[in-house]
Amino acid sequence: MSNKKLVVVRGGGDMATGTIQKLHRAGFAVLILETAKPAAIRRKVALCEAVYDGQSQVEDITCLRCSNWQEAQRVLAKDQVALLIDPEAKCVTDLKPWAVVDAILAKRNLGTTRSMAPKTIALGPGFAAGQDVDIVVETMRGHDLGRLVLTGSALPNTGVPGLIAGVGKERVVYAEAAGVFQAIHKIGDTVSKGDTIAFITTSTGKVAVTASLTGVLRGILRDNFAVTKGFKLADIDPRQLDTAKCVRISDKSRCVGGAVLEGLLYLEKIQGY
Repeated sequence: MSNKKLVVVRGGGDMATGTIQKLHRAGFAVLILETAKPAAIRRKVALCEAVYDGQSQVEDITCLRCSNWQEAQRVLAKDQVALLIDPEAKCVTDLKPWAVVDAILAKRNLGTTRSMAPKTIALGPGFAAGQDVDIVVETMRGHDLGRLVLTGSALPNTGVPGLIAGVGKERVVYAEAAGVFQAIHKIGDTVSKGDTIAFITTSTGKVAVTASLTGVLRGILRDNFAVTKGFKLADIDPRQLDTAKCVRISDKSRCVGGAVLEGLLYLEKIQGY
């Protein structure tokens, strides 16, 4: 990777993965920084699954979990994506990357600063361009999706998932109780409204998790995950999807990823390096 510019991406969920693919295909060396227990729902298109399995594959991108930077360098040298468990991005100080992209999508800043790299970009609300980072990328569905915000912030979080086929909040399933999650349906299954798709084992017994609408189960939480009440568990797509699309990066993720690539090249142009 000696001739490649290093881009550190904080987060490896489904939205981050669209960005990682764009950067990797464009010739950058990409290092993902993740938590020890990522809670991706769209797991088939989230490179962060390498935290659990050691390796993840999304379309043409292979990601390997590494224990240290030396191991990560060997992975990057093989034209693969490397992942380190480092939720606080402590390694950034020593690595001095060419760019840092915050793709956690926490709706708030979890510690990303402009001092981390010559070029910094963040996805979605919770950041101010020109203060926290150089550029913010709009992530809300609609006319401005993928817009580069050079001053100020992205549109505020509404707390309601974007509309797909006219359906918003109903397509996301949340935990009604705290406990340990266990799915009985898998990603790609067609489910009907009211179907039991999982159980939560609580201190007093099992609570059924039911489908909020009829559609394709586009994402569901990993088994044996400890959840709290209100935790996001599943994503149901109301469209009659080709189930192969459940393992392909979404249109939104590709759009945002393209915007990140554009933003980095724009910063390179105006900064002169």
